[in-house]
Amino acid sequence: MLQRFLNSQRDHVFGILEGLSDEQLRRPVLPSGWSCLGLVKHLALGDEHYWFRCIVAGEPFDFFPGWNDDRGDSDWFLEPDESAEAIFDLYRDEIERANAITAITPLDMAPRQRDERWGEWKIPDFRFIMLHMIEETACHAGHLDAVVELLTGRKWLVV
Repeated sequence: MLQRFLNSQRDHVFGILEGLSDEQLRRPVLPSGWSCLGLVKHLALGDEHYWFRCIVAGEPFDFFPGWNDDRGDSDWFLEPDESAEAIFDLYRDEIERANAITAITPLDMAPRQRDERWGEWKIPDFRFIMLHMIEETACHAGHLDAVVELLTGRKWLVV
């Protein structure tokens, strides 16, 4: 059930961005300066890769350049040569890898690695991480809903 809910939120991310031009995907709309494509990059690296591959599976944290830079948020920003196709492929690949980890990880298993930057560690098990990922992905899907409406006028959910 947790996997189904997470996949639903991931599908929402792809769905809300479908049909946007490269210019729309790259355009910062909010004062913080992130773009839709930057948010997808963050979902791939700062969420899927970080939580599943690093925290759950124990891979090293040095998974992309700038991980520990002064901004602390470099996974949100694009390099000029990063294509939309490459970013979407990265997200799909990280989802596939995360799903493979999920398939073999018991919900009551403790994380294999902690990240000292978070201070006191309060992550008891994989179930907590799955719930966090549903929450995190849904939150960002909502961000995308609002930004896409500002960019195009298109609404994902009509109320």
